Parts: sequence; structure tokens; C-alpha cells
Amino acid sequence: MKKIMALILIVVLTMSTFLVGCGSKDNDKTDNGTTTDNSTDNDTGKDVADEKEWSGTIKVQMIGSFKMEDSTDPVSGVKTKGVHLLKEEFERTHPGAKVEYVLMGWDSYQQKTQAMLMSGEADVYQVPGIASFAAQGLLEPLAPYIENENYDLEKYINGQINGWKAMGPEDSDLEIYGVPVLGDTRVIVYDKKIFDDWGVEYLSEEPTIDEIMEKAAKMTGKNPVTGEENYGLYFRGKYASDLALNIGESLGGTWGTGFRYKDLQVNFNSEEMKKGVQYLKDAVAYAPSGILSEQGNELFLTENNNIGMTLRIGPGFLKPIYSNGLDERYGASLLFVNPEKGMGGVFEGSPCAIGKSSENKELAWEYLKFTGSEFYQQYLWDEYMAAPVLKSATEWEHIKAVPQMEVVLKAMGRLWGPRYPYRSAQPKSILASNVELALLGQATIEEALDNAQKETEEWIKEQQK
Repeated sequence: MKKIMALILIVVLTMSTFLVGCGSKDNDKTDNGTTTDNSTDNDTGKDVADEKEWSGTIKVQMIGSFKMEDSTDPVSGVKTKGVHLLKEEFERTHPGAKVEYVLMGWDSYQQKTQAMLMSGEADVYQVPGIASFAAQGLLEPLAPYIENENYDLEKYINGQINGWKAMGPEDSDLEIYGVPVLGDTRVIVYDKKIFDDWGVEYLSEEPTIDEIMEKAAKMTGKNPVTGEENYGLYFRGKYASDLALNIGESLGGTWGTGFRYKDLQVNFNSEEMKKGVQYLKDAVAYAPSGILSEQGNELFLTENNNIGMTLRIGPGFLKPIYSNGLDERYGASLLFVNPEKGMGGVFEGSPCAIGKSSENKELAWEYLKFTGSEFYQQYLWDEYMAAPVLKSATEWEHIKAVPQMEVVLKAMGRLWGPRYPYRSAQPKSILASNVELALLGQATIEEALDNAQKETEEWIKEQQK
């Protein structure tokens, strides 16, 4: 993605604007054309020479495709700067401190992180499953650190702090145990060429479910220009329950209430949820066969695409369209929100937190602040295409050069926060499997959702014992 961004920027701007708002003295160009300020803290503008002397080493766990050293994709040739850049910057701005990284993939990340937290293997952790770890008393509460320094939480995109709030074993209210570091969301992506071929007006930025269904119907059949078979829409069967709930939210529904498992009350068989599943069942008529088994969208985001739009897709769609030079062909629109509450959709991404057993919490807190710096956030975007969590990202020139990112960042500010707590436990699979049965016609919508509600309520009772 870094190379893609660099190519965009070569055309539309000078790379010296990379670090928004940073000091201008003594800047160096890096290999990817970005500019690193060597004299000031990028976030605060403080002179590094005035910083205190630090000591000790902190271990930081990161989950994803991160690599310590620079690497080159063997197929695309795209070069990626390693995490060593973060280490060098943090140690530069915190003289005397050392950072070591524990990098791991997404496979079994929850179990691996649990084991690391239990054994105190690191100081800072990436914890998308923060609710579970906070409930076990494994994470350090951050309110004292934030209050002591009057740390600016307003710099984060709306909802990002609330989205990751959790409850420790002694808490009676949601508290801050982590700060957002990796942004994520889901949007609608559509192919303007397909719309043009059929003479259909592009999607509005915030389409209604009726608009989507009407336009999908118009674009299903033999393309009047190419003669190829087209489909109006696509959605992933694996995540149909999330989409059905989001559609239900647009009709005024909610997932439920409560945060601790024992306090949960879910609305899985609400009238809005039933309408959401019915909507998807009707939408299948305008989708390629195999949609419920994750097939049929092989050509989407390619030159030979045959699908008008895909519902609920992550920011990863940017990489193929920019790699294939199709960035002007594909547009993005917002998914749905509850009209009364103004939010909807599953909260996505990752926060970072301090392990309760850390023996160097002061330095670990410094690292958490570092994750909220523009240097850190721009590194993640340029090298790993992670959506920034800072409001200021909307003003970064290399973000503005990607028009679809305006929708992505706007969507991140509308997500349901705190995240649906049931998604971290058994009710997630209960709901997903029952919605799948309804879409496959193996149960009526009422039967499937009533069963999801019943099974989940039984699971909740078990948590109260």
C-alpha cells in the first residue's frame, strides 16, 4: 500500500507534507518518499532534547502481518518498511528506553494473547478482545494516566475511545483499558462502470436499503453494453448475521443491552431483525449463485467485474483497485445506522493496552501515547494500510489522495460503541448459524431467529451461575 500511496503522491503532491503539523527543521526523506522529522516529537512538538532520561526495556506485542525488517512482496514487488522504524522513533524520542517486539499472526490470537497476559510476557498488548481480558483483571486501567496528563482523547475519531471501553472485575461502569490503534470498519463498494453500463445513477453516500435493492434489481441480467451476465449485489454469507443486524438497525432496531455476559439481553428475534434477514433473503435473487458459501465474487475489484456492488466490505478493497489502476472506477458508500442513535455496525479494529503485570507501566504508557501519534498512525497506513484512528487523518494529503477513505473514516465514527459484546462469545456463532439456516431455507426466519434468541438466553443463564 505504501508504494501505491507513493505513486499517488508523486502525481498529486510533494512528499514533504507527510508529517502533518510537525516541525520543518532537519527532515530526512525515507525510502518510500515520506519525510521524517528528526528534531521534534511529531505529536506534541516538544523538543526531544528536553525530554527526561528513560531506562528499561518494554516488550510490545503486535498482531497482524507485521515484520521487524523491511520486506518485498515477491509478486508485486511492493516494499514494506519493517517495525524497526517504530522502535527507532520511540527510542529516539525516549532516550535511554528500549523496545522489543513480539510479532504474531491472527491465528488463535485470542488464546495466544491470553497466555501472554497470564505469564506477563509483554508490557503492551494489541487486544481486539479487550472485554474478556479486562473482565479477568489482566489489564491496567488507564483513567489515572489520562487524568494525570490530561491526555487528549478528543484527537481520536468519534466513538473510537468509547468503542473499546470495557469492565474490570471491580468496575460498575465501562472504563478505559485501551486506546485505539488500528482502525477498521465496513462500507459498501460499487463499480461505477457497471452502473454506467446499465444507466443507473451511482449510489448516494448514505443509501437506504430500498435504494440498494432497487438499483441491484436494475443491474441484474445481461449487461446491455458487454452482453455479459451481471449481478446487482454481493454479500458474504459468513457475515450475513452482522449485515442483517445492521439492516435491522436502519429500521430502528438494536442488538440488545448490557455489557457483562451475565447482564446481556439480546434482540435477535426482534421484528427489525426478522426484516433484516428477509431483506437478505430477497437480495439473494440479485446475487451470483454460491453467495452463501463465499463464492461468486471472484471478479469483483478486477477489470472484468460482473457485480454492481458489494455490501459490508473492509478497507482492504483499496489495495487491489489501486494496484490494478481501477481506483477511479470503484466508489464507496456508507452502511446503515439506527436513525435515532446515529450509529450502527460492528465496531472493528484493535486497541492497545498495558498488561496488569507489567513492571514498567510508566514507559508502557509512553508507548500507548506513541501509538496515538501521527508518526505511528501514518506508518501503519503507509506500510500496512491500517485505517488511522485520528481525526487529523482527514487532512493528511496522502489520505485525501484516496477519495474512498473519506467514506471509510466517516464510517469509523458511526460504529456501534461499545462493540456488540456478544461477538466475543458463543452468541456470535449461535446467531450466525441460525441466520444461515434461514437464508438456506432450512428454517423459516421466525424459527431461526427464535432459536437464536432461545439458545443465547440459555447461554446467558449459564454465565450467571
